[in-house]
Amino acid sequence: MSSTKKLKLEELGRIDIETFKEAKKTPLVVVLDNVRSMHNVGAIFRTADAFLIEKVVLCGITPQPPHREIHKAALGATESVDWVYEKDISEALQNLKKENFKIIGIEQTSNSKVITDYSINKDEKYALVLGNEVDGLSDEALSYYDTFLEIPQLGTKHSLNVSVCGGIVMWEFFKYLK
Repeated sequence: MSSTKKLKLEELGRIDIETFKEAKKTPLVVVLDNVRSMHNVGAIFRTADAFLIEKVVLCGITPQPPHREIHKAALGATESVDWVYEKDISEALQNLKKENFKIIGIEQTSNSKVITDYSINKDEKYALVLGNEVDGLSDEALSYYDTFLEIPQLGTKHSLNVSVCGGIVMWEFFKYLK
């Protein structure tokens, strides 16, 4: 029999919100472009908290905290992770470009690269844009992207839930940036 045991909450080394706010952030912003589901929004906030993401930008029809349905998935991460709402995705991406962020669309396009083939530079700041659950990224903002990345998929669907996709890409960038 192994001596492995699950850790209790008090053994996890969790930090409080004030410590989170003061911590050095991963130079990564996550932009949600018309993400519909409050559960997906909450899950993305929770993942952003896990990886000390700088900020979440909510655009278009993306629901905003506070909301009970977002909170159910976020478990309080809307309080720790900084966020802003910008109605227009094009304006949001223009503003991030002015702040010297590389704008990365997470989308299957005719020019997308497989995420594992993309070189992540520790000296750069990145904005990862996740699109609507059905329609993907907004067509009117496609010209603002520096590149498009996709997650390799081998099954029959070639489609991931947006919060799962967000978790994978945040982790991939976190590994190199933190």
